[in-house]
Amino acid sequence: MAGNSRRKGAIRKTGTKKGQVAGSGGQRRRGLEARGATPKAVDRPYHAAHKKARAAAKSAAGRPQRNRRDDDAFEYVLGRNPVVECLRAKVPATALYLVTTIEPDERVTEAVKIAGDRGIAILEVSKPELDRQSTNGMHQGIALQVPPYQYAHPEDVMRDAVASGEPPLLVALDNITDPRNLGAVIRSVAAFGGHGVLIPQRRSASVSAVAWRTSAGAAARLPVAQAPNLTRTLKDWAANGTQIVGLDAGGDVTLDDYDGTGGTVIVVGSEGKGLSRLVRETCDSILSIPMAGDFESLNASVAAGVVLAEFARQRRGWGA
Repeated sequence: MAGNSRRKGAIRKTGTKKGQVAGSGGQRRRGLEARGATPKAVDRPYHAAHKKARAAAKSAAGRPQRNRRDDDAFEYVLGRNPVVECLRAKVPATALYLVTTIEPDERVTEAVKIAGDRGIAILEVSKPELDRQSTNGMHQGIALQVPPYQYAHPEDVMRDAVASGEPPLLVALDNITDPRNLGAVIRSVAAFGGHGVLIPQRRSASVSAVAWRTSAGAAARLPVAQAPNLTRTLKDWAANGTQIVGLDAGGDVTLDDYDGTGGTVIVVGSEGKGLSRLVRETCDSILSIPMAGDFESLNASVAAGVVLAEFARQRRGWGA
């Protein structure tokens, strides 16, 4: 009640027309005082930056995190057979994760042995932690952490190919979005003496854990370059005297009639879309593969392997 001087925080005021009133007890004065600088986003528990920092700290402590979509995120190979295949192929890995309650078999034993021999960290995690790496939980209690692939620069790939003393033999991929096709092409290029692979930065498969496994470790020995603009890079490579040859069922020259002993870039399109218009216009020739019957096309990686095998056969007598 106004004028009650016994109330806590009240003060008696005189000289007013309304008589004695209660004061605020200093609350208004304190409300006007400065409260200090606003905490940084990373220091506010409810802020996204704080949550991201906590996730990074957990990752540094050796706990697997959910896959991200940025290029710097680690990838995880899941399942006993895929993990063993990657370790056999000497895919670069940073950690091998095992569920604490896993029932070991010969595949798990081999994975642990290879990882130990290669100095790869072996970490035990709970099943829920590993479940987050798989949408269907089919990890079988084991996962292999693979770091982001380090792509080469297109200019470096061409320079090293020219410096090899052999006519450059390179493969460029256009509209190839399946990482298994990419891995198979990398494997074929390495097997038939090619010097590198070129892929566009956008609308293309990347060298992921799946591509690593399909390449059977060839991705560790063969440079793969990314081009911001595939057409422009092909034109730059053509300036070095290499022939740009696109593969298409309706080509103007057949593989039987083409001389692949000179510097050559084989451009492979997808089985469905084929070569894009600008890439096709950049090619010096469009090459077709003769096939029996009414069969129209081959899988992209198979077509690349056929052409590479023929060019390698022609080049075996080169310089003799």
